[in-house]
Amino acid sequence: MTKPRSLDPEERKFWDTWLRAQRLLTRELERDLQRRSGISQAEFSVLVTLWQAAGREMRVGELSESLDWDKSRVAHQLTRMEKRGFVKRSQFGAHGRRAGVGLTVEGHSAVHSAMLVHADNIRRHFFDSLTPEEAAVIRAWSEQVVDRIELCSETAGDGAAH
Repeated sequence: MTKPRSLDPEERKFWDTWLRAQRLLTRELERDLQRRSGISQAEFSVLVTLWQAAGREMRVGELSESLDWDKSRVAHQLTRMEKRGFVKRSQFGAHGRRAGVGLTVEGHSAVHSAMLVHADNIRRHFFDSLTPEEAAVIRAWSEQVVDRIELCSETAGDGAAH
């Protein structure tokens, strides 16, 4: 295992600025989604996940795994969304043994509208300020970070040093 190292002042400033940019971007995307679409980020996450699923429905356990949410969080969120008419619970599978959830007509309409709003917000708050070269650098760096963290997560059970 390598010895921990501290950050120098410029690295600390860069890190703090990057974290602040992420927080502000996330906040603005969530605020604009709520204001312009009338749905929360959590609702949007569920709706998009269901919209992308085959038949616009899936087992609740699969939804939980896909969102990386605790099952109780998913259950509470689905209850709220059922009351709003966005989703319906159903039997899922050959004999209807597993609890499923699917989009309603209202849910499909809400997610379609919200995806356009969200895409516009991402473009306005993120992409419009980047040159193609900057975007390429950020994409390459992001892919490296994802690959490195996923590799460390996969080998963590092996007792490997990271």
